[in-house]
Amino acid sequence: MVSKQDGMNYAPKGTSNKVVGPGEYNVAVTALDHGHIYGMTNGLIEAGATIKYLYEPNEEKRKKYLDTYPFVDAVDSLETILTDPSIQMVAAAAVPNVRSTIGNKVMQSGKDYFTDKTGFTTREQLEETKRVVTETGKRYFIYFSERLHVEAAVKAGELIEAGEIGEVIQVTGFGPHRLDSDKRPDWFFEKEKYGGILTDIGSHQIEQFLTYTGNKEAKVLHSKVANYNNPDKPELEDYGDATLVGENGATFFFKVDWFTPDALPTWGDGRTFITGTKGTIELRKYTNVATEETGDHLFLVTADKVEHMSLTGQVGFPFFGQMILDAINGTETAMTQDHIFKAQELCLMAQEQALKVH
Repeated sequence: MVSKQDGMNYAPKGTSNKVVGPGEYNVAVTALDHGHIYGMTNGLIEAGATIKYLYEPNEEKRKKYLDTYPFVDAVDSLETILTDPSIQMVAAAAVPNVRSTIGNKVMQSGKDYFTDKTGFTTREQLEETKRVVTETGKRYFIYFSERLHVEAAVKAGELIEAGEIGEVIQVTGFGPHRLDSDKRPDWFFEKEKYGGILTDIGSHQIEQFLTYTGNKEAKVLHSKVANYNNPDKPELEDYGDATLVGENGATFFFKVDWFTPDALPTWGDGRTFITGTKGTIELRKYTNVATEETGDHLFLVTADKVEHMSLTGQVGFPFFGQMILDAINGTETAMTQDHIFKAQELCLMAQEQALKVH
């Protein structure tokens, strides 16, 4: 299921690291509008979750999912899922502007929710979901795959936490993607539905900044967006960037775009540069250009070593098991709800404030 060429259907597989036994944690899946649902499903299964039901009215999408996961039972309504007391979580990758509406309904039915990013396209949606989380006591988890489902990015977090590069003072993120406009659904080009480039793929970047710098608050200093090369898609933003500063003074610049060249063997040369007071880390997440087509490369430089780590199959994806245990135990090991909401608030602010330069 891993498609290196096509970012919309990029679905990493890791090693099994089960935190629950069969039938101990039951998940239902709905809204297969984005291919990230496959990566979400893989991670849940590897952590021991039982994918019990699927509700998807579109026959083609339903068949593809069931062909991939033939042990899942299809049901004929979302209500069937929401009223089944055995279901503890619902996972979905809906059209972005309805993700929170589905999530609110899921949480109000007494279940946790796991959605593809971005979880929101407006601040009004965010505030409503905050209210629902408070009222229901349920969790609204978001699949920030560019950190959670990349072994090099996971390892970077471990190295930072261990103090390998000292205090992180600056992060720079590059998130290029391949457009493949002929393969994209209509909603992908409607700004009301996808939310803008900083809301969408920018959400990955801001979440990483907060994590790697340990910030709970940050300000958006400047942001801009453009449509440089897609005049036939006037609502598409094919470029965006932003600058932020955290409450601890760490700074951040990121750029995201839809300009991956055709010859690149993967959907995007995603990179992250992390500067600490005692060292630096560079992540080459999906490829090492003109050198290795594999991903998960981490370059570490400190006072006493210069190291290149090739990490595919070496680190795993602990988020999924942590998320399941958080949902069961009421803990916040995987990531806090405040962290999720802050990352989303900042990307929405960056989008709202963005200067349109083209």
